[in-house]
Amino acid sequence: MQYKSMLKKRIIPKLLIKHRPMGRIIRPVLVTTRSFNEPRDVGDPVSQAKIYEAQLADELIVLNIDGNPIGSDTVMLGLIERLASETFMPLCVGGGVRTLQDFDTLLNTGADKISINAAALASPDLINSAAQRYGSQCVVVSIDFRKSSNGEYLVAYDRAERTTGRTVLAWAREAVERGAGELLLCDADRDGMGTGMNCEVGHIIANAVRVPTILSGGCGRAEHFVEGFTTGGAEGVAAGTFFAFRDQNPMQARAHIRNANIPIRMEV
Repeated sequence: MQYKSMLKKRIIPKLLIKHRPMGRIIRPVLVTTRSFNEPRDVGDPVSQAKIYEAQLADELIVLNIDGNPIGSDTVMLGLIERLASETFMPLCVGGGVRTLQDFDTLLNTGADKISINAAALASPDLINSAAQRYGSQCVVVSIDFRKSSNGEYLVAYDRAERTTGRTVLAWAREAVERGAGELLLCDADRDGMGTGMNCEVGHIIANAVRVPTILSGGCGRAEHFVEGFTTGGAEGVAAGTFFAFRDQNPMQARAHIRNANIPIRMEV
């Protein structure tokens, strides 16, 4: 397993995918959301991924927000196969992953890492089994969360419409102990808002676990990436809306981060 001290910081475009009917054909469409709702179409995910690759994105996170069971989702599997064959960035794929067989299917289709969320909450042993079979480096536990009325940050699921009663810290620690090689953190209330990420929670989790954390949800300016790495303690920052609708791209964000003396890849 790669530990945090060994890694340069990563800029990670996040591709949220919905299935859209176009005539008689169902196609995968790249969208953005606000607080996990209000999906807004951006365009073709493969074309956008190629642009991100040319702009030196470090990897891609591809999430099927429709949540169809991935094993029978030919639309999503076809998209992953195209992304794997037409781009050369590492791919982390999630949405609708429920079983070890789903890991097999996605890894054989071209994914490098698999993100699990609701399935891990429902069956935490899936983390152990996947880590034992494929290695912790393949297992990313995605943790969506919201702030409760008493001020606690609780793990959320079902498009963050429900909370579990578990704190983010407790679930993060358990996921890592079970074998997760990376954690993807997203404050659902900040998703798509552009007001900055939840660096408070990011800092707590990054200092509590021994594996890399990726912080997402709320990037609106280049300095938010810097805050995610410094204040939030993240090894990676993932963003969707920031790259889709603002006059920014991974290359510009990378230069801003470098100017803040943060170690990051600057060339192919």
